[in-house]
Amino acid sequence: MKHHEDKTNVMRLLEQRNIPYKSHYYKDSGLISGVDVINYLHENPNSAYKTLVTRSKTDENYVFLVPVSKELDLKLAAEAVGEKKIKMVKSKELLSLTGYTHGGCSPIGMKHTYPTIIDDSSKQFETIYFSGGKIGYQVELRLEDLRKIINFKLKHITK
Repeated sequence: MKHHEDKTNVMRLLEQRNIPYKSHYYKDSGLISGVDVINYLHENPNSAYKTLVTRSKTDENYVFLVPVSKELDLKLAAEAVGEKKIKMVKSKELLSLTGYTHGGCSPIGMKHTYPTIIDDSSKQFETIYFSGGKIGYQVELRLEDLRKIINFKLKHITK
């Protein structure tokens, strides 16, 4: 049975704007870790990005996309957005801030618009992968197409 027909909000938003993307379905695999998922999909782990939501001392929220194989460097991330210090938001706060749950957080279609920074390693790939907005779904698209739906900056933000 094909479940690929299931559309997430992210996919609907991309389609409304005629933005080309590919969707990847891995729900049946039972996998959650980004690295496991990307291996399951036989893709380069460096081209798959996790979406991290942070909060600064001044109570601003920022979204960072980093390769699933790497960690966000909080110091570099704070510098990238002109803050002294930022920290990860707790999983339980994600839903109210973004409309997404932990493991299914996508930079597209969040409840609110937050400044978004994507690790500059993304420039080397023709397309990047990130969450389709639900656990089990990934979308793949080109950075220049992603720019048509969200604003972001590219900065070096990983350890």
